[in-house]
Amino acid sequence: MKTRVQWRRQIVFMLIVAAIAWGLYAGFRPQPVVVEFGEAVRAPLRVAVEQEGRTRVGDRYVVTAPVDGYARRIELDVGDAIEAGAPLVALEASRSAVLDARRRAEAEARVAAAQANVAAVEQRVKAAEAGAALAGKELIRMRRLRAAGHVTGEAEDRALAEDERAGSDLRSARFTVATARHELEAARTALGYAAAGGKGEPVLVRAPVAGQVLKIPRKSEGAVEAGQPLVEIGDPRALEVEVDVLSADAVRIRPGTHVLFERWGGDGALEGRVRVVEPAGFTKVSALGVEEQRVWVIVDFTSPAGQWQRLGDGYRVEASFMLWEGEDVLQVPASALFRDGEGWAVFAVEDGRAVRRRVETGQRNGLAAEVLGGLKEGDPVIVHPDDRLSDGVKVSGR
Repeated sequence: MKTRVQWRRQIVFMLIVAAIAWGLYAGFRPQPVVVEFGEAVRAPLRVAVEQEGRTRVGDRYVVTAPVDGYARRIELDVGDAIEAGAPLVALEASRSAVLDARRRAEAEARVAAAQANVAAVEQRVKAAEAGAALAGKELIRMRRLRAAGHVTGEAEDRALAEDERAGSDLRSARFTVATARHELEAARTALGYAAAGGKGEPVLVRAPVAGQVLKIPRKSEGAVEAGQPLVEIGDPRALEVEVDVLSADAVRIRPGTHVLFERWGGDGALEGRVRVVEPAGFTKVSALGVEEQRVWVIVDFTSPAGQWQRLGDGYRVEASFMLWEGEDVLQVPASALFRDGEGWAVFAVEDGRAVRRRVETGQRNGLAAEVLGGLKEGDPVIVHPDDRLSDGVKVSGR
C-alpha cells in the first residue's frame, strides 16, 4: 500500500501537470482582437466647406490729390468718423503747375469727363433702383407662393439672394454717384485754380461720403502729385467677408448658400449668405509649398448688425459653407467604413464577434457618414478596422 507521503507527492505532481496543461491551453487558444467600438446613431449631420476668411468694407473710397501741390498735415486719425463733405486735407496748389497752359486745358477736359461720368452713374442708379424694386416684388411673390405650397424652398432662396444682390447693387451705385460727384468737384477746383493762376486759399479736399477713416498713407505735410492717395475712408457698418477656397470646393458653392462664422472672437456664431462666387481663379502657394487654384467667394452678413459691429475691416473669421444639413440622420463614424469592391462596408459586432456588413452611404463629412441601408440605430460597429479582422473573429473593447 502507498504511504501517506507517496499520496501527497502524487497529488502535488497531478496539480503541477494540470497547471502546465492549463497554461498551455490559455497561451495557445485564440485571443479576442482588441478594437475600438462605435455605434450607429441618429443625430444632426452637416456637410460643410470650412475655410478662413477676412472681413472688408464693401464700399471704400481712396481720396487722392486732384492736382500737384503741397499737402498740409492731416489732422485726422484712423477710426475718426466723418460726414460727407467734411474737409480731409488742405492742399496748396503748386503755382508752377497751375500756370501751365497745357495743364489748364487738361483740367477743363477732366471737368467735362467728370460731368459725363456723373450723368452716366446717375442713370445706373435709376436702373439699380428699378432692379431692386423688381427683386423685392419677386421675393414677396415667391414667399406667398411658398406659403401656398406652389414653389420649392430653393426658388424662395434664389429670390432672396436676388433681392440681396439687387440691394447691394443699388448701394454700390449710389456710392458710385457720390464718388463721381466728388471727382467732378475736385476737377472744378483744379480748373478754378488754374484760372486764378495758383492764387487764393488752399484747396480743401473733402470727403465724398460719410464713414470712418480706414487708412492714412501719410499724415505729415509735404509735396504730393496728382492722383497720390491721401486718405482712405469707408463705412465699417457695411462689412462683407471675402474667403478664398479651393476651386474644387468653389464649384459646390453657389449664390445663396448658407454660411456660419464660428470662432470669430465673439459669443455664438454669426450667419451669412453667399453673394458672389467669382468666375476667375488665381494661383496661391500653400504653406507646404504646393501651388493651389483658389477662388474668391464674397459673403454678406445676415445676422443682426448689432451682433457683428465689433468686427472691423480686415478681421479674421472662420467660415463654414453649409452644403447639406440634416436634423435626424442615421450615421456612423467615417473611420468605420472601408472599401468592399465597388461599395462600402463596416464590421458590426454580434455576440462578441466581428461581422462584415455592406452598407449604403449618403452624405458624409470628415467625421461621420450617413447610412441609408445595412445598419439600424444602436448597432455597434468597429472603428478603425485593420487586417486582423475577418468574419467571425472574436473582438473585445479597448
